[in-house]
Amino acid sequence: MTTGLWELVLKGVWTTLQLLVFGALLATAVSFAVGIARTHRRWIVRFLAGFYTEVFRGTSALIMIFWVFFVLPLAFGWQLVPMWAGTLALGLTYGAYGAEIVRGALNSVDPAQREGGIALSFTPWQRMRKILLPQAVPETIPSFCNLLVELLKGTALVSVMGMGDLAFSGNLVRLALQESAQIYAYVLIIYFLIAFLLTRLMRSLERRLKARVGKAPRPGVSAPLPVGGGVS
Repeated sequence: MTTGLWELVLKGVWTTLQLLVFGALLATAVSFAVGIARTHRRWIVRFLAGFYTEVFRGTSALIMIFWVFFVLPLAFGWQLVPMWAGTLALGLTYGAYGAEIVRGALNSVDPAQREGGIALSFTPWQRMRKILLPQAVPETIPSFCNLLVELLKGTALVSVMGMGDLAFSGNLVRLALQESAQIYAYVLIIYFLIAFLLTRLMRSLERRLKARVGKAPRPGVSAPLPVGGGVS
């Protein structure tokens, strides 16, 4: 490939990384907010959080991008730029999956830990912040790693908006060179390298967090790379 075509691919990689970071930040915030709400003592809070989770888990991320980018401007008269439209759609969609990860991790904490917080006269928020979350968060890392890799693969969906991510840029280069096998091989390798780096970083984070609570991750169990397709 020529220098100009490589620059196009690199710009696509940079766009994909930006979308990954912004989407991951939003998905993480949504995951913990909704996941904690799913364990709330009031039924109405649990119901609303559960309703959100079921809606966004049960709909396609691709269709959600269509709604955010094409439908909302017609309904409300305002238009998001592709980066923020993609971030919003992917963050809300993958955040619904993350919420169930957080809920499961919180429910896995030994009930005696909750009872100990009550005995110490901690408020519900103090129990959550000082007892439950420090023990639950390390357990979420392997699942969140898988979700992060799925989010990386899901960023390719934004190409339907004409956004110059890695998948979109790779397709433009393919059209220019008429060499599908070579170009898509490069794209696959780049996605794999990003996913491999993410996995290593998440494993390191898992070890650090578990060390703080006196646990050690089991060898060969933490944060495996997912096999198969992603969420759509």
